[in-house]
Order: sequence, then structure tokens, then C-alpha cells
Amino acid sequence: MSSPSLTLPSQERPAARRRRLLEILGALAIAATYVYLVLNQPSDITGGPGSASALIALSGFLAGAVLLIVAVLPTLPASTLVLIPVALVLNIVLGQFVGSTLVPFYLDAIGTVLIAVLAGPAAGAATGALSSIVWSFFNPTVLPFAAGAALIGCLAGLAARYGLFRRFYLAPVAGFVTGIIAGVVSAPVAAFVFGGTSGVATGAIVSAFRAMGDTLLAAITKQALISDPMDKAIVFTIVAILVYALPRRARQQFPFLRRHRVLAGKAPAATTEAPAQGAARDN
Repeated sequence: MSSPSLTLPSQERPAARRRRLLEILGALAIAATYVYLVLNQPSDITGGPGSASALIALSGFLAGAVLLIVAVLPTLPASTLVLIPVALVLNIVLGQFVGSTLVPFYLDAIGTVLIAVLAGPAAGAATGALSSIVWSFFNPTVLPFAAGAALIGCLAGLAARYGLFRRFYLAPVAGFVTGIIAGVVSAPVAAFVFGGTSGVATGAIVSAFRAMGDTLLAAITKQALISDPMDKAIVFTIVAILVYALPRRARQQFPFLRRHRVLAGKAPAATTEAPAQGAARDN
């Protein structure tokens, strides 16, 4: 009776190391593609997937997203796998709609943050990158921002893992901080690659700062630090409302929620599968 409990953890360690390696490689692929875009500033990337720079960016971001998905796939329940396509559609539809209005926000990361809270940083990062990749086939200007979208998913997952969703008022705080970091990361891409922002209202803010004498990068950075923190605070709050509104039975379908006690309330009772599968489900 004692042998399974003694051997299973040691058997899990190589698999956990492989998953961690894949996560690192995926993150490096996305980061390297981001650096390539900022350093080379390819102006033809907004012309669609037919350009060389767009193909390089698409390949790099897609490779990173696939590596992240492969890393976390063994730990994801069917409920999460079903939600990821829904999250992609939610990001694209809301982002496309809000970007065409006079609202100085984006709201294009609700699906990403939702997956991150339910399944962890790697799943959130993969969802963010995949959203930008899929969206770019309809709107090519979105592709260069895939690294920022992945970063938002990663930071949201880390916020969930370390308890910032256990107190409802901390969720918007975590979103605000995430928005500051995401805004700083996305500003060079918007300035050097795209030459501005694609949103109507955000573009107007950039134009206002430019009229005051700011450089393009300074104007976009100021706009990002105005729009992104508030946008992510709103997004994190919406996601917190959605997750807390889930029935308790539905929450139990997500191992990440249980293992890290992401939400407020008592920790679920230990089950017989926990010792054997706990290491496998920590993503």
C-alpha cells in the first residue's frame, strides 16, 4: 500500500520538468519575437500575413503559444479546453467593437484573464497570444501586440495563484498594475511598428499629446499609461464577478482553482487523488 505514494511523486517529477521546460521555451519564443519587432521595426507587418515580417512574427508567436499549450495540456480539464475557443471569440468580438467606439479602453482581454484565473499563467499566456494570432487574420494590426496579450495572461494567472482574487477589491488593483506593465511593453510596438494605436478614442489621445509637442513614443506611452491600467482594472473586475458567479460545483472542475485556493472561502476537502495528481496539476 505504501509503494504508490512513494513512487508516484518521483515519477511525476520528470514530467513536471518537461512541462516547465516547454513553458520556458514558449515564453522565450514570444519574447524573442517581440524583441525582433521592436529592433527591426518592420513597417510592412500591418499589410497582412503575406509580408515576410508578418510571417516571422506569426511563426514566432504561434510557436510560443503552441509550446505553452503543449506544456499545460496534460493538466487542463475538458472544461478549460472547451472555454479557450470561447475566450478567443470573446476577446476578438469585444476588442473589435470597443476599438471602433469613442471609449478609450480595449476590453479585449476578458477571455484571456478568465482562462488565466481558471487555469493558470501558462494557459492565460497561450490564450492571449492565440487571440492576437487569430484576430490578425481579420485585423493585421493586432499581430505585433501578441507578446503584450500573452504577458497579460501570464500576469493574471500569477495574480490568481498568489491570492489577489481572494479579496474582491484586490482584483482591480492587480488589473491596474498589470495594465501599467502591459502599457509599457506595448508602447514601443505601437510606436515603432504600427506608428500609433488602432482605436478611435486611443488614437485621439495620442494625437492630443502629439499636438502638445510629445514624440510619438512619448505620446503613445502616456496614452497607454492612461488607458491600459483602467482597462485592465475593469477587465479583472469583470472576470472576478464571472468566476465568483460560477456555481461551486462548476468551480471544482478547475484544478488550478482548487490547488491554489484562488477564490475566497474554505479550501476544498482533500481527495484521494490529490497526492498522486497534485504535482501534475500545478501549472
